[in-house]
Amino acid sequence: MADRPTAVSDFSAAMTGGQTFQLAGRPARYTVLFFYPKDNTPGCTTENIAFRDLHAQFQAADTEIYGISRDSLRSHEGFKTKLGLPFELISDPDETLCLLFDVMKMKQMYGKTVRGIERSTFVIDAQGQIVKEWRGVKVAGHVDEVLEFVAHQA
Repeated sequence: MADRPTAVSDFSAAMTGGQTFQLAGRPARYTVLFFYPKDNTPGCTTENIAFRDLHAQFQAADTEIYGISRDSLRSHEGFKTKLGLPFELISDPDETLCLLFDVMKMKQMYGKTVRGIERSTFVIDAQGQIVKEWRGVKVAGHVDEVLEFVAHQA
């Protein structure tokens, strides 16, 4: 990431709970958007559980969390219920947000090259600036690193 924050264009998107996510005007000090490949897969389940388990600590740091994948709202609702997630999931079936954040990549999966979401996390401040990003995320320890970043900002 560059040394300076990067502005994000305002956007809205459908999310669980029958709600619409709107970037502009978010009341929290920070918004965490984490992109993951697919509901109900091992790594994505582990990542969502890690954000769930530290949710109260993110809230204490005045930070909202949202997971994003190309899955349908129906899939997201089931995944959210199954894992007891206290945050909403954003559905991006047409890849609008995936393209905005440049997370669509060619990846190797079971010996084949496929196009999919590169696991990535972005911290956006109240002014709509990306203040930190992680790309090509490995799940183990990642959520702790994100929490440490938001908790230690002046």
